[in-house]
Amino acid sequence: MAAGIIDGRQVAADMRDELKQEVSNLKDRGIVPGLGVVLVGDDPASRSYVTAKERACDEIGIFSDDHRLSADTTQEALVALVQQMNEDPKINGILVQLPLPPHIDEAEVLLAVNPDKDVDGFHPMNVGRMVVGQEAFLPCTPHGVVQLLVRSNVTLQGADVVIVGRSNIVGKPLANMLMQKSKTGNATVTVCHTHTKDMTSYTRRADILIVAVGRPSTIGADMVKEGVVVIDVGVNRVEDASKKRGYRLVGDVDFEGVKEKASLITPVPGGVGPMTITMLLHNTVESAKRR
Repeated sequence: MAAGIIDGRQVAADMRDELKQEVSNLKDRGIVPGLGVVLVGDDPASRSYVTAKERACDEIGIFSDDHRLSADTTQEALVALVQQMNEDPKINGILVQLPLPPHIDEAEVLLAVNPDKDVDGFHPMNVGRMVVGQEAFLPCTPHGVVQLLVRSNVTLQGADVVIVGRSNIVGKPLANMLMQKSKTGNATVTVCHTHTKDMTSYTRRADILIVAVGRPSTIGADMVKEGVVVIDVGVNRVEDASKKRGYRLVGDVDFEGVKEKASLITPVPGGVGPMTITMLLHNTVESAKRR
């Protein structure tokens, strides 16, 4: 029996409706949530992503202050802009789109962001708060994964969760979130990576399998057990002459094979992707509420 599909587009739409109401309530109190966005250079993927974020802000009523800078912008100028937004009371959240040009130190720029406006959840202060279970802005993609699971009524408490991938953006923060002593945690978490021996012995025992490695078909049907819940974070381009663009998007999981054994699975596209921007909006509204 084929798996049920976790529809990330629908979950994201439901959350945005909730956020729209929260923004309306804040505006009734004279508070307009504001997001400052900085894009350095003209990378097509980054430009498309920032444009989508701008549309999403407009959709739910968030003020968006956008800065598109040339690729030769100096680090000093970028840090000065970040500090300006730190001091701007109209801005509740700051997003510096990554990657930055190679002459700019990303770590230094992220450190310049006020942790109380770090709606991407990348500042070491927020990372530390997250690890010890304090209130913090959570990184958007892993937080979106947690919301997909919770809103799909997947039991996390006591679940055997296996995460394939240990990046600072997805794998590590997600492991921390799911092991926290909380309503959205209390799972037993194993993290696999490129040096894991006999990875299949881990993935086959997972109640919940989350894959974020950026490589197509990393997980096949022979690597999962019957009834597993699968969250596929990967987005990869593979050549496909039948498509107008010459390629199609696939995840890190062999969707067609694994869906025959899974109880629930996310598609690619349309699974985790729509949640990332939604969680950025969520963090921006939370920042405005804390103010």
